[in-house]
Amino acid sequence: MAEDPHMTLQTMLILRVLLSDPARRRYGLELCERTGQHSGTVYPILARLERTFGWLERHKESPAEHLAEGRRARYYYVLTEEGAVRARAALDRAERSRAILNLRTATP
Repeated sequence: MAEDPHMTLQTMLILRVLLSDPARRRYGLELCERTGQHSGTVYPILARLERTFGWLERHKESPAEHLAEGRRARYYYVLTEEGAVRARAALDRAERSRAILNLRTATP
């Protein structure tokens, strides 16, 4: 597994939503709505967090869940225990770095 993902603003937004309730499973379009990002941004980030970094687990819902609602099956994403720990640490580092940069640019 790679160290940590590049912490773009888009990645940070997704991780914040996931970390707001780490045990809750969320589907991609829900993350799009919660972060205000397009699916073409969200799904590649989810794929990297799952496949490259191992921070997420992806599960397809059972037919009983989606057929009862008359829709296609969803894939749900949930942080792994290690993924939640590493995501919090990566967000903390990124936010500290941003704060330092803001201080440097704000100083005359």
